[in-house]
Amino acid sequence: MAGEFVADPFVPQLYRVGRMHRELPDTVTLELMPEHGRRLSFEPGQFNMLYAFGVGEVAVSMSGSCENESTFTHTVRDVGAVSNALARLEPGAAVGVRGPFGTGWPVEAAEGGDLVVIAGGLGIAPLRPAIYHALHNRTRYGRVVILFGSRSPSGILYREEVESWSRKYDVEVALTVDHADVAWHGHVGVVPALIPGLDLDPARSIALVCGPEVMMRFSVTGLLQAGFPSERIYVSMERNMKCAIGLCGHCQFGPHFLCKDGAVLRYDKVAGIFTVLEV
Repeated sequence: MAGEFVADPFVPQLYRVGRMHRELPDTVTLELMPEHGRRLSFEPGQFNMLYAFGVGEVAVSMSGSCENESTFTHTVRDVGAVSNALARLEPGAAVGVRGPFGTGWPVEAAEGGDLVVIAGGLGIAPLRPAIYHALHNRTRYGRVVILFGSRSPSGILYREEVESWSRKYDVEVALTVDHADVAWHGHVGVVPALIPGLDLDPARSIALVCGPEVMMRFSVTGLLQAGFPSERIYVSMERNMKCAIGLCGHCQFGPHFLCKDGAVLRYDKVAGIFTVLEV
């Protein structure tokens, strides 16, 4: 097909930062443009390996719309040497990109039923492309429900956008924080506590879950208690990606290599090891 480009999966391709937006003091969103302007495509839930020249490489999930064929959007939190270098990039700066890699959220399989998105902290970033897809194709879904938890009101990622979603008549958004401030008038508590109030038909719903592993474990437990079949729950597992094509073993999760079998996994496929610490 015209515009398609097949790259060596081991060789980073040159991209430029088209735009940098600071979301939080330690978190930025980068829009990356390919040097030669080719058409880009990815599935919601996939990730790229981003290479900060002279520093190293790290896996970062897509956080933009898959309708955008001109840029890759990535939200990066400054937590290490590579992410620190990426978070300091300015427009025009060069960055290496390998990908996209991994599996996607089952946005097409969810069509015709209800979609439940459960995010904790930075976990909203890998889920945002799936939310965009559902909003762009709203008539293909029943209810669209977003449960989003943050440690504090000041740490809510994409806050203005999330609040704009909550004002839509056809999207249900529930925000919660672990620790409130004097200006917060919303729910206080962990995000799994929002699950019992969903009032959904689990047999026609699909749940997408991403966030810290402890949050995901309790969210999955809540969904199962609410009657969700394990095969209708999907989780995104993160590990230390290196090669991104299943050769090095750094991202092994039981029998799975998360770079190629994940990072999105159907819960019934990993239920036996999901709650085992240190796997």
